[in-house]
Amino acid sequence: MKKIYVLFVLILSLGSFLFGCGANEESAKSNASAKLKIYTTIFPLEDFAKKIGGDHVEVVSVFPPGVDAHTFEPTAKTMVDIAKADGFIYSGAGIEGFVEAAIDALKNENVKMVKAAEGIELVSLGDHAHDDNDSESESGHDDHAHDDNGSESESGHDDHAHDEHDSTGQEEGHDSHNHGDLDPHVWLDPTLALQLADTILHALEELKPEAKEEFEENFDTLKQQLEELDQKFKEAVEHAPKKEILVAHAAYGYWETRYGIEQISVTGLSPTNEPSQKDLRTIIETAKNHNIKYVIFEQNVSTKVAEIVRNEINAEALTLHNLEALSDENVKNSEDYFSLMERNIETLKIALSQ
Repeated sequence: MKKIYVLFVLILSLGSFLFGCGANEESAKSNASAKLKIYTTIFPLEDFAKKIGGDHVEVVSVFPPGVDAHTFEPTAKTMVDIAKADGFIYSGAGIEGFVEAAIDALKNENVKMVKAAEGIELVSLGDHAHDDNDSESESGHDDHAHDDNGSESESGHDDHAHDEHDSTGQEEGHDSHNHGDLDPHVWLDPTLALQLADTILHALEELKPEAKEEFEENFDTLKQQLEELDQKFKEAVEHAPKKEILVAHAAYGYWETRYGIEQISVTGLSPTNEPSQKDLRTIIETAKNHNIKYVIFEQNVSTKVAEIVRNEINAEALTLHNLEALSDENVKNSEDYFSLMERNIETLKIALSQ
């Protein structure tokens, strides 16, 4: 936290410069390029903003390739760049530790702060239920109106309603060493990702109302893709002979809630939350009881503890992409949200096959 504090003292020291340039910045934003300059955090927000905004936006993620979103801290230059932008889109689900300080530092700047997860009810690691399909609530809204104050977000527009599963179910006896921590990984659930996209749509419409029709057309395409992805997840899990996966990092709890997968996690919601010796023994014993043959690692997280578990149960290694940030290889291959999630489904099929 000290590092963050020093960073924002530096940012605030630039306040007079930013204030002095304020009038010029306003003129530049209104009279220069027609494109909106948008900064984002986690990769899905960047990808959705590009897909919805199309030619009307220039989107840049503050996360460099391979970063761990849980521990990332921006530079002073990055903060100045955000201050000059039209919008800053962040999840607000708790994964970006620097955001609250950033909001405070930028409160006097003319940049729209967009909390993409506004209205999504986060659940704790111990709250993820395996039988959410038993209760569903309908979510939709007219003219893109949504409730910023309630605990439920209505996503979609006009007659584009979509089903929302209840993600508040309680599961008794779920083995975990991180009960009570809210799970920020909402973007890995395609239905909740649609709500993130809907919030981005509203923000872009407010910033550039003259492009509203195009934004909505792009959103409709994205919505259809997310609904198709949701169906692919359902089919993959439904036809799998088992439901348990052993993961290095507890990032996949919303798959538990949505699809009935049970994740056995080596570390907690943050990869830095390593288990105690007692927890580690429990994880190994649980994995053996469920005849787990694979330990699933992530593209941007390496944990020695997970390797210990893998060796103890003589398991093979697989990789899931948590989509927090792209790797250099992902960038080179022009990967997007859907290509990465499709690969995640193939990995799940292997992990659930025995």
